[in-house]
Amino acid sequence: METRLCVIFIKCFIGLLMKNDAEVNTRKKTFTEVQTERLDQAERTVLIKCPSKLNEKKLLQYLSSHGNVRSHFFFENRGINALVEFSEKSSIASLQDAVGIPNAAEHHVVPFKSRLFTFTLKNPVSQPAEETPLHLSPQCHIPVTGLIQKLCLADNISSQMYILLNEYQLTEENIRLRFLACSLVRDFARAYFPDSTVKPFGSSVNTFGKLGCDVDMFLDFHDTQKSPTKMKKGPFEMEFQMKRLPSERLATQRILSVIGDCLDNFGPGCVSVQKILNARCPLVKFSHQPTGFQCDLSVSNSIAIRSSELLYIYGCLDSRVRALVFTIRCWARVHGLTNSAPGTWITNFSLTMMVMFFLQKRSPPIIPTLDQLKELAGAKDKHIIGGYDCSFVSDLRKIKPTKNTETLDVLLGEFFEYFGNFDFRRNSINLRKGKEVNKPESSPLYIWNPFEQDLNISKNVNQPQLEKFIAMARESAWILQKEDKTQRIISKEPWGLAALLIPFGKSNSSKMKNRMKGIGSETIRSLLDSLKLNNANSQQKAVGK
Repeated sequence: METRLCVIFIKCFIGLLMKNDAEVNTRKKTFTEVQTERLDQAERTVLIKCPSKLNEKKLLQYLSSHGNVRSHFFFENRGINALVEFSEKSSIASLQDAVGIPNAAEHHVVPFKSRLFTFTLKNPVSQPAEETPLHLSPQCHIPVTGLIQKLCLADNISSQMYILLNEYQLTEENIRLRFLACSLVRDFARAYFPDSTVKPFGSSVNTFGKLGCDVDMFLDFHDTQKSPTKMKKGPFEMEFQMKRLPSERLATQRILSVIGDCLDNFGPGCVSVQKILNARCPLVKFSHQPTGFQCDLSVSNSIAIRSSELLYIYGCLDSRVRALVFTIRCWARVHGLTNSAPGTWITNFSLTMMVMFFLQKRSPPIIPTLDQLKELAGAKDKHIIGGYDCSFVSDLRKIKPTKNTETLDVLLGEFFEYFGNFDFRRNSINLRKGKEVNKPESSPLYIWNPFEQDLNISKNVNQPQLEKFIAMARESAWILQKEDKTQRIISKEPWGLAALLIPFGKSNSSKMKNRMKGIGSETIRSLLDSLKLNNANSQQKAVGK
């Protein structure tokens, strides 16, 4: 029976791999095209809180009376919820006209008609229970313990890495929910700024987002600012009268302050609103209960958008890129190398940049350098932002596929080997060039910002955290080299990637202490070796005399 289940699992997994490759081959749309389609889809979407006893067919029949329902799915978040996409925006207006205002007997309500609805049954006792249970789309990934069990059923380490990717990556439903959250915030922003949009950036759109990650969104006025000047009529030139402020930063702070207050006071389901206006990048943090997301709202951050698009391109070029990034991130979280709270540890963004750099260094390279992408850029791809050249090609069809055929298990081991022996004392990581360059300053870890070249994106990392990363990388490389899959399966021990996702200190505490100690004393050992060599040379010279 177990053998049969394993065969079925392997067949299903091979199908999954083929599906992943097909997705990569067909994913030729530009970043902007995908964003535009998703935002348009979100504007035709509503979110409905449903009763516990729900007849899916009857719900869809009712909604269809307001227009064609193009797609829908259910998920659990403080009860059962339905995301429903109509074919036309007018269907939402029709539905809104038919929906009543909540009873204000106990609380007075803010009369804002959003696209968030609550449906209840008029006679719940007489309503029959749903014959077929609803399929609920998962909105979070499985715990590591459950993941390890799945990984142990795989055929090889490469398969394990694709399983991890499939379990942790954002689902189609989760992505749609993220764009809807942005669209709902945009409805509020347009009360003040009618031509503005709210767009997601970062992990929600760069293909490297993990189920459960925050939604980074920004209020964009770019379309308003680039609107063509109206034609002159007669002897007059017309322009809007607008509030003038001494700096862009002050304008950003004022805008976010107002939007933050609006969300806090009037936004359905917007709670725990925090205005962090004195940060390097001012933002508003809040929890959006209807979708279940933690959200960060900022104002037009063009360089952050370019970074998102760059990673989108890298993620689309080769299926191994995303699988390796997800694996390294999961490995880092298990071993306490990353943390959701800010601090002195390596961030997910820094880790992702390290993986990209490593893939640029392969022979032949798996992904191109940023300078190579810049060479392929056309006139529409030219972007100078704040004095920084952020130009690179957006059309994926112009980028030649790699000739590198290394398997994921090889790449994983080589990644740990490479950074376990990287000369962090002298060298920095530069994705524009795709090569190590001397560090311009003494930060323990120096990773050049791909666009703002005078910034180190890993400046927060201190020496102990870097040494811990090196120790874990060396230990992981050693485990993979000594891997005996057959013996581990016989003894029912986790093997391959599964073995790397168990904290090393639990079983190898003495080994880890010795390895950590060894890394901290590298400089002393090199000095002692140098002294021994000099002493030996002196003795030889003395004998020669």
